[in-house]
Amino acid sequence: MREDSCQYEYTLDNQFFADIDAPEIQRGKLKVVLNVKKSMGVFILNFHTEGFVIVPCDRCLDDLELPVNTDDTLKVKMGLSFSEEGDVLVVPEEDGYVNVAWFIYEFIELSLPMKHVHAPGKCNKAMMGTLNKHLCTSAEEESLDDADLEEEPEDESRETDPRWDDLKKILDNN
Repeated sequence: MREDSCQYEYTLDNQFFADIDAPEIQRGKLKVVLNVKKSMGVFILNFHTEGFVIVPCDRCLDDLELPVNTDDTLKVKMGLSFSEEGDVLVVPEEDGYVNVAWFIYEFIELSLPMKHVHAPGKCNKAMMGTLNKHLCTSAEEESLDDADLEEEPEDESRETDPRWDDLKKILDNN
């Protein structure tokens, strides 16, 4: 790279995720714009990634399309061997290049939410029925719908073991 900066554009599709043997994401369509700037012996790589990926829903296992729109930076400098020095990746001078494919995948993965679930009411009805059958353990429990599976705050007014009530009084007084 002789210029002080240059730009590359990549289009990522299902083949990209298959080629890098992606553990979480198998499909998607994204556009990545990579700006590389050389500054005082360090290459600053700025990635802008936009598009969508398809992952399995954590609740019903059907395909779920998630949008991706992220900006990330990677700093690279040349050295004797591969290493990471803080936020700088060191690449051997004899190699002279860095394959950014795995970094792009990691940036995409890190931009996704921890929970991959459909909007309420959008999960596979058959799978939700099976899930309800296995989650409900007593006749008093009502069937769960998508909204019920979200975490609920603890109810302070529920009945507790009287032995714990005495301990709670001690904590409340402190």
